[in-house]
Amino acid sequence: MVDIATRVYNHKWKIDPIVRSLIDTDFYKLLMCQSVFHNKPDTQVSFSLINRTKTIRLAELIDEGELREQLDHIRTLRLSRGESTWLRGNMFYGKRQMFRSDFMEWFEGLQLPPYHLEKRDGQYELTFEGAWPEVMLWEVPALAVLMELRGRAVLQHMGKFELQVLYARAMTKLWEKVEQLRGIDKLRIADFGTRRRHSFLWQDWCVQALMEGLGDKFVGTSNCLIAMHREVEAIGTNAHELPMVYAALADSDAELAQAPYQVLADWHQEHEGNLRIILPDTYGTEGFLRNAPDWLTSWTGVRIDSGDPAEGAEMAIRWWQDRGEDPREKLVIFSDGLDVDKIVTLQAQFQGRVKVSFGWGTLLTNDFRGLVTDDALAPFSLVCKAVSANGRPTVKLSDNPLKAMGPADEIARYKRVFGVGEQVAREVVV
Repeated sequence: MVDIATRVYNHKWKIDPIVRSLIDTDFYKLLMCQSVFHNKPDTQVSFSLINRTKTIRLAELIDEGELREQLDHIRTLRLSRGESTWLRGNMFYGKRQMFRSDFMEWFEGLQLPPYHLEKRDGQYELTFEGAWPEVMLWEVPALAVLMELRGRAVLQHMGKFELQVLYARAMTKLWEKVEQLRGIDKLRIADFGTRRRHSFLWQDWCVQALMEGLGDKFVGTSNCLIAMHREVEAIGTNAHELPMVYAALADSDAELAQAPYQVLADWHQEHEGNLRIILPDTYGTEGFLRNAPDWLTSWTGVRIDSGDPAEGAEMAIRWWQDRGEDPREKLVIFSDGLDVDKIVTLQAQFQGRVKVSFGWGTLLTNDFRGLVTDDALAPFSLVCKAVSANGRPTVKLSDNPLKAMGPADEIARYKRVFGVGEQVAREVVV
C-alpha cells in the first residue's frame, strides 16, 4: 500500500503527474464518447470551467505555471497497449466488446485538443473548444487537476509528521464511515468520486478501503484506471451532457421538447439495449416522466442526481406504477451529495420498494472537512460543463434551481417548453 503522506511530502513532477492516463476518467465519459462518436461526431462544442463556490479563489491559490504544466502533460497522454486491451476485451455489465473497433481505433490515436486559460477576478477561466468527441474528454481530467492542485497548495508547507497525522485522521474518518455502512442489509455502493477527488492516490486508497471493508456490498468504481488496476467493475452510464447538447441543437420548440428522449433512443441503439438507466432531471424530473414515451418504462431504472432524493425516487415509483410496471423490479441510483447519514436513511426508506444503489462521490474521495486550519481542505463545487454546441448556448435546469446554467432568456424558454414550475432551492455543497 502506498505511503500517501510520504508521497505528498516528496511530490516530484515526473513521479506524480495528477492525471497519468487517458482512462483516469469516469467510465460513463467513455460510454458517452462512443455514442457521440457514432451519432454526433461533427458537432462543435465549447466546455468551460465553472466554480460555483466563489469564495474559493483558485487563481490566487494555484500557480498558473504549474496548472499549465499539468494540462500540457495531459495532452501528451496516449492510450497504452494494456489500456486498449482492457477496453477492447474486458467484460462490462456482462457484455464483451462494449467498445467497438472503429471507436477504439479513433481513441488509440487521440490527443486531447488545446485549451485556453486566463485569469479573471481571482478565478481561472479554462475553456476547451472543438469536435464534441474530443473536447468532452477534457472534463474529468481538468477537474481532477484543479482539485488536486488546490489540495497541494494547502499542504505544501506541512512537514512530514504533520502530513502523516493528517492522512491518518482522514483514513480513520473514512474507515468509521465504512463501519457504519457495513451493517446495512443489501447495500450496493460504488465510488463516483473521480472528478472532485482529493488526489488520485487518495481515491485509489478509498477504493481499496471499500473493497476490504464492504466486500461484495462495494460494486465498483467509476474510475476506469483504478477499475483496471484493482480488478473491480467499472461503473457508469450517461450524464446531463448528452441532453444539454442535443437540446442546444434543436431547431424548434417541438424538437427541443423531444431532445431528451432522442438522446435515449440513440443510447438504446448504441448499446443494444444495455445500460438502460434514465437520468431524468436535466430539465426537471416531473416533466420528463410526465411526457416520457411508453418504451422508456421498460428500462432498468433511474439515477437521481438533484433536488430532494426521496422526492425524486417517489416520483419514479409513482411513474412506474401508473405505467403498469412493478417498482420492486426497478433500480434507483442515488448520486447527489451523498454521505453516510443520507445513505443510511435512503436505504431504509426504499429497501423492498425498489432496488437501491448509491454512487458515492466527493464525500468519499475528498472528505478532509475539519482536519486542517480554517477548513482549507473542505470540498467545494467545481464543474466543467458544455456551454455551447454549434454556436448555440446550452441550458441545464435541474431539479435544484441553484444548479441551473445558461443565458436567462434561454432558461426562461426551456422552463416554458418543459413545463417547469416553482422549484425548491437546495444548498449546493459539492
